[in-house]
Amino acid sequence: MLSLDPLGPKWDCPLGSKVLEDEEGPWGGDSGLPPPDDFPGSWRLDVGLDCKGSPEGAEARAWTTYYYSLLQSCLQQAGLPETQDRSQVPRTGCPGAEVTLCILGSPSTFWSVLLEGGVQSPGNMLLCLSPAWLTKVPAPGRPGEAALLVSKAVSFHPGGLTFLDDFVPPRRATYFLAGLGPRPGLGQEAAELARDLTCPTGASAELARLLEDRLLTRQLLARRGGVAVPATLAFTYKPPALLRGGEASPGLRLVELSGKEGQETLVKEEVGAFLRSAVLGDALQVAVKLSGWRWRGQQALRLHPRAEVGAVADTVLASLEKLEEEESVSVEAVCPPARLPFPGNAPAGPALAVRICAVVCRTQGDRPLLSKVVCAAGRGDRPLRHQNSLPRTLEEAAEAALAAVLALEAGLSAQQRGGRLAGTDFLGVDFALTVAGGALIPVALELNSGLCLEACGALEGLWAAPRSRSATEEAAAAAPLVETMLRRSARCLMEGKHLLVVGAGGVSKKFVWEAARDYGLKLHLVESDPNHFASQLVQTFIHFDVTEHQRDEENAQLLAELVRARGLQLDGCFSYWDDCLVLTALLCQELGLPCSPPAAMRLAKQKSRTQLHLLRCQGPPWPAPSLYAVPCCPLESEADVERAVHQVPLPGVMKLEFGAGAVGVRLVEDASQCRQHFSKIAHDLQGEADHPGIGLGWGNSMLLMEFIEGTEHDVDLVLFGGRLLAAFVSDNGPTRLPGFTETAACMPTGLAPEQEAQLVQAAFRCCLGCGLLDGVFNVELKLTRTGPRLIEINPRMGGFYLRDWILELYGVDLLLAAAMVACGLRPALPTHPRASGHLVGVTGLVSQHLQVLSSTASQEALQALHERGLLRFNQFASLEEVRGPGEYEEPYCSVACAAPSLAEARLRLLGLCQGLGIDGPHYPVAHFLSHFK
Repeated sequence: MLSLDPLGPKWDCPLGSKVLEDEEGPWGGDSGLPPPDDFPGSWRLDVGLDCKGSPEGAEARAWTTYYYSLLQSCLQQAGLPETQDRSQVPRTGCPGAEVTLCILGSPSTFWSVLLEGGVQSPGNMLLCLSPAWLTKVPAPGRPGEAALLVSKAVSFHPGGLTFLDDFVPPRRATYFLAGLGPRPGLGQEAAELARDLTCPTGASAELARLLEDRLLTRQLLARRGGVAVPATLAFTYKPPALLRGGEASPGLRLVELSGKEGQETLVKEEVGAFLRSAVLGDALQVAVKLSGWRWRGQQALRLHPRAEVGAVADTVLASLEKLEEEESVSVEAVCPPARLPFPGNAPAGPALAVRICAVVCRTQGDRPLLSKVVCAAGRGDRPLRHQNSLPRTLEEAAEAALAAVLALEAGLSAQQRGGRLAGTDFLGVDFALTVAGGALIPVALELNSGLCLEACGALEGLWAAPRSRSATEEAAAAAPLVETMLRRSARCLMEGKHLLVVGAGGVSKKFVWEAARDYGLKLHLVESDPNHFASQLVQTFIHFDVTEHQRDEENAQLLAELVRARGLQLDGCFSYWDDCLVLTALLCQELGLPCSPPAAMRLAKQKSRTQLHLLRCQGPPWPAPSLYAVPCCPLESEADVERAVHQVPLPGVMKLEFGAGAVGVRLVEDASQCRQHFSKIAHDLQGEADHPGIGLGWGNSMLLMEFIEGTEHDVDLVLFGGRLLAAFVSDNGPTRLPGFTETAACMPTGLAPEQEAQLVQAAFRCCLGCGLLDGVFNVELKLTRTGPRLIEINPRMGGFYLRDWILELYGVDLLLAAAMVACGLRPALPTHPRASGHLVGVTGLVSQHLQVLSSTASQEALQALHERGLLRFNQFASLEEVRGPGEYEEPYCSVACAAPSLAEARLRLLGLCQGLGIDGPHYPVAHFLSHFK
């Protein structure tokens, strides 16, 4: 037999039916008071639970004390220390400039979320035990909306440490999640607090009413999600609009009643036809239930043998008298339990009842992700419920349920959702495991917002104790939810911010303008090209020549005057375009906006200065940046070349000092090749007009550096205040020597964790060594037998496909992180982002692929495959922009495949490249992918 609902007060029923019920509901009956505080253990209760200026009545105070004791019990059973009371010394902060994830509800329900939030965003995950700890205030410029302020809360930190804190001034919530429902305690007040907020909310009373309407959700799952649900006959009285009309769902029949009396003939006919129909399959019993928001968590159900048509009809008729508008009485199949085979002639035991709880979370791009599945097993002759069984892990998919819910929400108005930013960010799906046609089938019973999450938290609580610490390597059920909370908080903090962007970039940066619109950013652009397509996509366009880098200091002053003259009230200023990084730092300095120092930007921009400076950084702490630097010599004349070949071990690498895209980078074996390559670059690449966008506006001086053997890797970093907030490591394939144009890449790295950590630390320490303390940076390194070695630092967001891949795999947007840093805000990032899969890609070159890029692998064909989810296509330039001599070309595009494993992604990509014609004798994709094993 399947898991049944939490049962409540006694229900009158006809003789002969079987009533399943508990003595009282989960909240101790209808008194309005919490259950007796009989938690095992001891802890201090003389703590500051009162909130100044918001006194509580006796009943409300009883609930606050109850939840505080429940929290201490959860901590104690998990082997974690008691909450420390710091409320006597209020915490100060930066209201409106910091992430504040606020939860109002039962600690046990949100246990997994609270602990995970303390890890991913220390000190920013706040649990409010009383609505009195929160205040709604009108939001300026947002009629009808309110900001939510937190005056008191329990803050969560790594290691399960918790503190009872007061906040003066109050913290402004950037995300709110509340336990909702018509029960004593927090429910109704929480619903009002969650309505029409300026910050994102993960639930609302309006959405909860929809999602916990069993009839509506079953219809939704069957129609839109293709999820199996129990065969159900429902009699509805004045049903909600969402239940009316539409296509019929298999096994789900809705009978709309015109009244509650005089329905005997209709009910008997419908019940008789339903119980005799084939849709019930092998079910031997049916359950009669009342359905509707009013009956949530307070109902009993009646079980009847399927053959007792008259008794079932009588129960339905008796139940109709209790209906109000938008409520229903349902008759549904009790799915047959599974019977396990026994070896030999051993007698079979009772059937096995299995209840499956799946937690599904909304992730980047509003995609559902199964977070965790637990199951409870018991005897088939006894009802199996959430809180009287032990959970165990089980693999099962439930994304279709959340996908159907999100599709429903997309068609609702803000009022129907409970607010402009209200949405369902996680969902519990209850399944029953039954047998149909000789196969085990999961059947969706209902959706819930807290019980499944609490079940997963109970399972994780078994792992939290120190003796079971090794098991915590498995991701918490709430991990994707907390990441979504942080992601939506970042949007909340940045919505409406005014940023000045210096340098628009080309085709490869077109995502900037789309993302800015999505995030609600107000962009103002400084750009040399008066006809740039982005000039029509921004709030303000300032036409200004940003290519004269010898005049950057003067230009920064002129631009600052233009900004002031136009009355722009900027929150930040940044650039992702190589040529404009130093100018941007100088402009920020002029305007008093956050940015890394101009001296640090200059140091990182010039490749030889970077290496030579780091070679001198030999002091503590160890390991010093000098360990990662590579010997090199700057080259401005032929005499410099003659000197360099005697100072730098050969073979070496020659490259442009301020170059980008590996243009002009070449392996040189001896002094003769050094002279030849220097002369060729001096002749071919003299200024910006010879090859726009690769840094020739800074000049065409070069450097010679030692060639380092090893595998090449990119590390993309997010730094704030000199602290490392996030790092993403990708692997590059072997290049087509003597050139160094990128050929292939994979993410996440296939390296061992220790090697990955070495690369991250090397990149981080090199940035700090150059004075880069705030921003998003891309660091190229090689991993040798003796450790990481620096190739170069790009003091801006990683180019090509990197932003897209990181967003796809980790749900972290480097563009948004860079914008937050530019506004002086700490980016809202998870401490330990987890990749959702693997991506492996190859670059397309016009010199090698012109024919296929004009036929089988045209832009239109690749984009169509991208939209079908068969590959990821990132275009870096138009075909016209990259036509030219092959020795100086930049990649045209990247084509990648995703898969759950690196090996599978690699095989998919290889097959795709062979089919499209990208692979060939002169462009051996298998060789380029050979490092990714």
